[in-house]
Amino acid sequence: MCERSKGQKIKIRRLSLRDYDKMVEIWRSSGLPFKPKGRESKASMKKQIEATPDLLLGAEENDELIGVIIASTEGRKGWLNRIAVVPEKRGKGIAKALTVKAEQALRKRGIKIIGLLVHKSNTQSINLAKSLGYTPNPEILYLTKRESDDA
Repeated sequence: MCERSKGQKIKIRRLSLRDYDKMVEIWRSSGLPFKPKGRESKASMKKQIEATPDLLLGAEENDELIGVIIASTEGRKGWLNRIAVVPEKRGKGIAKALTVKAEQALRKRGIKIIGLLVHKSNTQSINLAKSLGYTPNPEILYLTKRESDDA
């Protein structure tokens, strides 16, 4: 948990499929793109929650979900994805707490390298990542091949 002003605590917990609609709401309010027919579909999230329940985490305040993070791994390297906090709760260490918890979950799995992809215009996320010890690698170019725009 992370301490908040006025004695309120933020609880970090595992997400469940019951959280899906609120997760989508948080992503949308945070300006993250959302692929409802692809990787962020309810069916896709269900598979991920069932396969790696320790890697999908939410921040809760007064029983309300206010932030989320999805970690993943193929076994060799870990990734942090979909880090989002509702706009009115930003700047209070919630994204940092979520990131640290997700890193711990990946490390428990033996992961020694953790990466995250951040759009270059997202300076808040870049600054958070740098404050947590992540360094940009200008030698790497991110390429993707997608089945469709929804993937």
